[in-house]
Amino acid sequence: MEIIDISPLINSNLAVFPGDTPFQEDFLMSTDRGQHMTLSKITTTVHLGAHTDAPNHYAAKSESIEVRSLDYYLGKAQVIEVQIPRGKRIRIVDLKGQKILAPRVLFKTLSFPNPYEWNDDFNSLSEELVQYLADQNVKLVGLDTPSIDLAQDSILESHLCVHRNNMAILEGIVLEHVPVGIYELIALPLKIEKADASPVRAVLRKYQDSFQIDQKAIL
Repeated sequence: MEIIDISPLINSNLAVFPGDTPFQEDFLMSTDRGQHMTLSKITTTVHLGAHTDAPNHYAAKSESIEVRSLDYYLGKAQVIEVQIPRGKRIRIVDLKGQKILAPRVLFKTLSFPNPYEWNDDFNSLSEELVQYLADQNVKLVGLDTPSIDLAQDSILESHLCVHRNNMAILEGIVLEHVPVGIYELIALPLKIEKADASPVRAVLRKYQDSFQIDQKAIL
C-alpha cells in the first residue's frame, strides 16, 4: 500500500500559535565536530505541526495524552474537501451532501497553506458539524489547520463538543497533495505523561484499486 505523509517537516521555522513555544534543536555533541556521536535536545510546544490534542487541553480533570486509547488514531479515515471563505467555520451545509464513510474524518480546507507562515484566518469546525459527525459514529476529527476552533476563539465550542462526545482531535496535518477518498490513518501520539497533546508522524495508507469499501465494516 502507498504511504502518504501528511505531516509538515519540523524545524525552527514551523509556525506555532502566537505566544506558544517554537521548536528549537540544540546539538550537545556532533560527529560533524569530530565527536564520537551526535546527540541533541529539543525545546518545543507539544502542539507542534501534526499533533493530537488530549482532553485535558480543553476540559478540566480530563485524560492526558498517555492514557488515550490508540484506537482513535489508527484505522479507516475519510478525506473530505470543503471550499468556504477563509476564517469561517465548516458547517453541515458545506459538506454539500457528501456522505460520511469512515469513523475518522479529515477536512481539507487549504486555508493554512504554509505551515511555516502563520495566518489567523484559517478555517475551523463548527459545533453543529462536530455533533453531526458524532451522530454518524465518527471518533476522530482532523483538519489541515492549527486548530478545530477559530484562532481567536476562547470558548472552544468545537473542542468542547468533541469532549462531550468522547472523540479525538488531529490538527496541523498537510492535505494539499491528498485526493479525497478513503484511507488508513496512522497518527499515534507519544506516551508523554500528563501531556495535553503530542506531535505525531501522521500518514495515510492508500489501498490498492481492487480494495472494496464495505461501509458497515468501516463504521
